[in-house]
Amino acid sequence: MSQAIREQKEKQVAEIKAMLTEAKSFVLIDYKGLTVAQDTELRNAFRKAGVKYHVMKNRLVKIALNDMGYTQFDEALNGPTAVAMGIDDIAAPAKITAEKATAFKKMAIKCGMVDGLYLDEAGCKVLATLPSREVLIAMLLGMLQAPIASFARAINAIAEKQQA
Repeated sequence: MSQAIREQKEKQVAEIKAMLTEAKSFVLIDYKGLTVAQDTELRNAFRKAGVKYHVMKNRLVKIALNDMGYTQFDEALNGPTAVAMGIDDIAAPAKITAEKATAFKKMAIKCGMVDGLYLDEAGCKVLATLPSREVLIAMLLGMLQAPIASFARAINAIAEKQQA
C-alpha cells in the first residue's frame, strides 16, 4: 500500500473516531435490500431527528472502534453496514431504525452503543421503545408536581372549611 493511500485511510479512521466520539449513541444497521426510495425515506427521517447517517467501510469502522477500545463490534462489521449516530437524542437512531425496519421488512439492527455501553440487537430494540427526552422530562415534571398539587388542594380544602 502506498504511503498516500495509507495516510488517506488513517485520516478516514480519525474522522470516524471523531464522529463516534461526538455521538451519544450509535446503531450499526444492515441496510441490504433497501430500494433507493426507502433509503431516501430513511435518510430524511434521520435528518429530521438530528441523527447522522453514513455508510462506511467495515474495516475502517472496525479499526476506529478497536483504537477506541471496543472490540465487541468486530463480529457485526460484515456485510453492508451503515452507522446512525445520535448527537442529541440517544434513542433516536434505534427508534427510527426499528420503525423503518418494521415498515420496510428488509433492514435490521446489528448492534449499537449508548454512552460507552455496548448494546446487542435486543438492547437496541429496548432502547427504541424508550420515550423521547422531552417526554421523559414532562413525565418527571408531572411526578414532581403531583405532591405539590395534592398539598395545595389539601390547604385549599382546609381554608374553605374554616371559612364555612
